[in-house]
Amino acid sequence: MPTGYVRTGYTSHMAAHETEVKSSTSIIPCFLFVELVLMAGTVILSYHFEYTDTFPVHNQGFFCYDSTLSKPYPGPESTSRAPPRLLYPLIAILPILTILVGEVTSVLIDPRWKSRERVIACGDCCFFNPLLRRIVRILGLFSFGLFCTVIFAGAVQTVTGNQTPHFLSVCRPNYTALGCMSHIQYVSSPRACTGDPDLIAEARKAFPSKPAALGAYAAVYTTMYVTLVLRIKGSRLVKPSLCFAILSPSWLLSLLRVAEYRNHWRDVLAGTVVGSAIAVFLVTCVLNNFGSSSSKPEETEVPVQDVPRHPVPSVAPSSTREKLSVVKQSYGVSSANVT
Repeated sequence: MPTGYVRTGYTSHMAAHETEVKSSTSIIPCFLFVELVLMAGTVILSYHFEYTDTFPVHNQGFFCYDSTLSKPYPGPESTSRAPPRLLYPLIAILPILTILVGEVTSVLIDPRWKSRERVIACGDCCFFNPLLRRIVRILGLFSFGLFCTVIFAGAVQTVTGNQTPHFLSVCRPNYTALGCMSHIQYVSSPRACTGDPDLIAEARKAFPSKPAALGAYAAVYTTMYVTLVLRIKGSRLVKPSLCFAILSPSWLLSLLRVAEYRNHWRDVLAGTVVGSAIAVFLVTCVLNNFGSSSSKPEETEVPVQDVPRHPVPSVAPSSTREKLSVVKQSYGVSSANVT
């Protein structure tokens, strides 16, 4: 720091309300040719994992009369108490609505918001509003992580081929033809099943649970946003209550998957860990905790001569004789007897 300057922990009133404009010529090309291409790639890859048989599932064997795989068939996913037509829209819409309401509320309530965000000028015609940039950044990364969760869960399911608790109910193996004599006999023949091939292929995609992974990802991402961004004054229970309200549906979904014999407990546990890990990684390493650390006031340098100086009144010390006389007078001793 140069000589003659001191640091102050505040900025001037005028600088706090001015929005800084930053010029950038790479934001539009980077968005069009890098980010959109990556997003399109994740969408296409997740589509192939979810709705096509481009990647065949590993044919994992099973033990004869395995009780952990002999649960009754609960029916297709559409008959579940959490069907995909209800589950997936909630996973996508609720976090988006929460983030939109939180960002708009922050702009309206916090007067220092504009001083923390910059307007990006790309050339002479394009100006990107700070609020729009922040919303696109947060929601875009949320969508990217959602598709990455689908890809990761689908890839692990394809590689492992772990069976669901109702696998033998849809497989319908002929134990007599397979020569099953005991429970410890392992069957690895790809033609051991005689049931519907589509149901058998779906019953081999248990680990990790994809609904549990998506639910955990959306819940953890939204919970971290509420915890790091929202500022609620006057109450210490509002923010924890919101977080528990967001996390509870994810936990109930995992319990429901186990109760309906659609997944084992280890499947939903692994799915929860995968979704939570992806959300935590994106928020902490990519979004830098939603930029919550940037709200600290900036330090500015002010010349020493501008700092008001107040003269300190000097107090002359009393002499030793005066102090001694005061002490003796307090004890009733005359000054004549001192000498």
